[in-house]
Parts: sequence; structure tokens; C-alpha cells
Amino acid sequence: MARPPKWRKVDQEPAVTYFKPRGIPLRGLDEVVLTVEGFEALRMSDMEGMDQDAASLRMGISRQTFGRILAAARKTVSTAIVKGIGLRIEGGNYICNSSVRQGESASITDERVDSQSGDDCSKLPK
Repeated sequence: MARPPKWRKVDQEPAVTYFKPRGIPLRGLDEVVLTVEGFEALRMSDMEGMDQDAASLRMGISRQTFGRILAAARKTVSTAIVKGIGLRIEGGNYICNSSVRQGESASITDERVDSQSGDDCSKLPK
């Protein structure tokens, strides 16, 4: 029996969830998918300049897992740029840090974000 996935904590969902090359119609465009936790790893590491230890603690995962998520996210973004294909940001196993009040732990059963249902951080109970 496979181990159940560990839910990663993210601070925010992306405001924009799709990028495409200019001048190519959307209907004929191939695409790659970047998970929300991959987006969060890129944001914390590359935009905020956090080291992997601090970022992994914030996401509630090991440093090695953070490194794997970050490497996969960078490969996905690079593929989209180099090949000129669309980049969709969606899915993954995550919960939102903003839904957890300070000093409380997240109740995974109540605050999971189901990538199929379209729930987001702003819709979770406070």
C-alpha cells in the first residue's frame, strides 16, 4: 500500500493561473502543468530569496522534498519558455497557511484544498 501524500502548506494561490506565448492561438497550444506547491517553492526560493531550510519549514516538508519540488517546478517553467508552450498552474497536495490562525495547527480533514473542486485559500474557513 502506497504512503498517502503529505499536504504542503502554501501562503497564497497564484493570482494568474495561465501563461502562453504571444501570437499563438490557445486552441492549438500544447501546455505543461505547474502544481501550486511548485509555484510556492519558486516564489519563496527565487522571489523572496529564502534558503531551502527556511522554506521547507514554512511549507511543513523536509528540505529534500522542498528541493525536489523546486527542481521539478524549475524544469516545468523552463520547458514552457524554451519550447514556447502554455503554462497552467493548478493542482497538487496543499493547504493554505492563511487559513490557519496563529498558534493553531491545520486540521487537514477540514481545510484540504481539493484541486478538482476549485476551492482556494480565500474560501477556506477561518
